[in-house]
Amino acid sequence: MDAVAPRLVLEGKPLSFADMARIGTQRVLVEPDIAALDRVAQARDVIEDAIVSGRPVYGATTGVGAMKDVSWSQEDFDDYNTGLVRAHHFGTGSPFSPEVIRNAMAIRVNMALTGRVGCTPKLVEIFVKLLENDVVPVVRRTGSIGCADIGLMGQIGAVLTGVGEAVYRGERLPANEALRRAGLEPMKLAPRDSLASISTNAVGYAAASRAIRQAASTVRLLLATGLTTAGALGASRDPWKAVAHVGTEREAAVGAWLYFNAMGWDWPMGTHVQDPLSIRMMSQVFATAFESLTVAGRTVLAATGRTDDNPVVAAGQVLTSGGSLPLDVTVFLQTAQLGLAHVARNSFNRCVLLGNGGRRNLPVNLVAPGAIATGFGPIIKLAGELFTRVLSLSNAISAQSLVVANGLEDEAAFLPLVVERFERQVLALRRMAALEGLLAAQAMDISEDRPGNVPGMVYRLVRRHAAYYTFDRPLSSEVEAIEVELGSEQFMGELIEHSAIMDLDEFFALGPVA
Repeated sequence: MDAVAPRLVLEGKPLSFADMARIGTQRVLVEPDIAALDRVAQARDVIEDAIVSGRPVYGATTGVGAMKDVSWSQEDFDDYNTGLVRAHHFGTGSPFSPEVIRNAMAIRVNMALTGRVGCTPKLVEIFVKLLENDVVPVVRRTGSIGCADIGLMGQIGAVLTGVGEAVYRGERLPANEALRRAGLEPMKLAPRDSLASISTNAVGYAAASRAIRQAASTVRLLLATGLTTAGALGASRDPWKAVAHVGTEREAAVGAWLYFNAMGWDWPMGTHVQDPLSIRMMSQVFATAFESLTVAGRTVLAATGRTDDNPVVAAGQVLTSGGSLPLDVTVFLQTAQLGLAHVARNSFNRCVLLGNGGRRNLPVNLVAPGAIATGFGPIIKLAGELFTRVLSLSNAISAQSLVVANGLEDEAAFLPLVVERFERQVLALRRMAALEGLLAAQAMDISEDRPGNVPGMVYRLVRRHAAYYTFDRPLSSEVEAIEVELGSEQFMGELIEHSAIMDLDEFFALGPVA
């Protein structure tokens, strides 16, 4: 990245979604605040005083986990600290994206700047240098029970010592070669630095924040495709007006958005006095999903501005801490998973309504009048599979019983695994949005609608990738192409520019980030 890029000063305070979007995509470089670096130095003094006095300091003068009662002499410190990070390089599988790992390193720096960690200023410096020089450790995703991401952060810590792998300017290399090309030297880790480089949930928090932002964007898309379906079915707009009087604040905001974006074109009027709940209750379903995502988002952002280390430095002492269990983030993320499952069911039910025919005299399977075709009946099974996929991934897993490290670690949150399941839900939901948009566009063409406002935007996007269906043809690539454009930052930016939901769009930093 260009050395004259804008700087984002980190002070140990919570980051925002916009901050992490900029860090992850290298739009900014991070710079530690000078006063915050003083706090790092002061905390380090406390650690060194404890070591000199002979008091045991977990993970610095003693082993970790089941080896907590094993003490190391000063002659052992170098070998122990180097070995500790390398022993925790045990993650496997496909790696996290560079965006997630850049954010994880920035979060580790930001946590240290609280002055509660006790690491050396040099550890902060090397993390900053990795970010400045675009050296991104390869972190394989499988290997954390979510009680400090030691198997994930260990892959970052190992790179500091010159082992493992890293991506340098887009090329995956052995760590020592990546450091050499960047003009950096492997670091000799001081006591406490070794554990501080691995014993945090920074990777889980970075991955969770990215997943939550993507989920908010996807639910925003489904709100647009849901409104398009409502127009194709000639739904009553009264419930969206009514919710302003009887709903929660969030429900009223979503209802107002739906009502406003149903205007500006010849909205069809169905013949039914009362529509199915999948249309009538859109405000409630989407408001609940947005609210659960907001709570999860606030929780993970708060976590970026406090330390979850063990031990910590507080009140001039080195104290044992239980901060490494990210239970609040995990539980609220799982709550958001349930909210996503309701959005998936809501979309699936509307897809079924479109395919069943009857509303506005639409034909079964949306077969064009006069056509000899099977139509969209078979693809409704895709909607069913996607809904079931989202639902099955919403089962809470964080309360699973697990005892490791000789009984010292008998609580876990499984945050990285929860994030992975959450990401899979979001991918399925984005495909559901594409499928619902395709069905709604077919219904509109059959009825000869000329949609405007947000439904018009969705309709035109669909028709760029899929023609009006008059004979049976493969639909797989069409759904995927619609999904890609729907999920693009460009389309989200156009959607927000046309009709914002201000607090949500700003909080989650939706659309293109400068």
